[in-house]
Amino acid sequence: MITIDLEGGVVRVLSGGREEVHPLNSSEAFAIVSKAWLRAGWDVKYVYGFSWMGRPIIQLPEDMIRIQEAIFTLKPDVILETGVAHGGSLIFYASICKAMEHGRIVGIDIEIRPHNRAAIEAHPLKPWITLIEGSSIDPVTVRAAKALVAPGERCLVILDSNHTKQHVLDELEAYCDLVSIGSYIVACDGIMGLVAGGPRTQPDWSWNNPTEAAKAFATRHPEFAIAPPVAPFNESAVTEAVTYWPGAWLRRVS
Repeated sequence: MITIDLEGGVVRVLSGGREEVHPLNSSEAFAIVSKAWLRAGWDVKYVYGFSWMGRPIIQLPEDMIRIQEAIFTLKPDVILETGVAHGGSLIFYASICKAMEHGRIVGIDIEIRPHNRAAIEAHPLKPWITLIEGSSIDPVTVRAAKALVAPGERCLVILDSNHTKQHVLDELEAYCDLVSIGSYIVACDGIMGLVAGGPRTQPDWSWNNPTEAAKAFATRHPEFAIAPPVAPFNESAVTEAVTYWPGAWLRRVS
């Protein structure tokens, strides 16, 4: 049981008959409250309330700010994302590329619904975006995507389509060779493992999720390490990200 005592300025955690008390201004209290906030946010569909430049984005704002930091640091030539939905994240990445005057976007989805395609194609940032319709793990789709990345180009890969462990593993195997040393392949939405048992979840989510896929992939591929980017600026006491993408960042190290 968690008790947030604002008047007393502490967070109390009661577990197994033992109580822990953390000052509200500590990183430990922040981590406890953030975990509860993430679960509550999942239950009320918090991330369904945001858009970027006119398109629904359905992402945790904290994750978008963090990936913006990585994009600006890496300055990738290509950002490849599986999972298009309404196109908000594609527009977000394209806006960063336009601001940097560098980079372009490839978006892949098994089904790009006509109204979403029309909205993306009518968007002022469409010149930065190429859409591919097809399963992200179909060899035909993979070949089409890889044909859009020239040899030597730096590619950042973001996996945000089907989130089952096997599908994400298949995507990791399919696209990892696009990632050069220092860049990343990101397996989004491992939050599934942390909210299992709550509303809008399945019983197997405790193991059948992208974080578990990333762990398995890293074990098989020593050239990758689970290593989130280091924040370029941090004057706070917080060192762990508030994220829907725990254990997501696979960095190419060799």
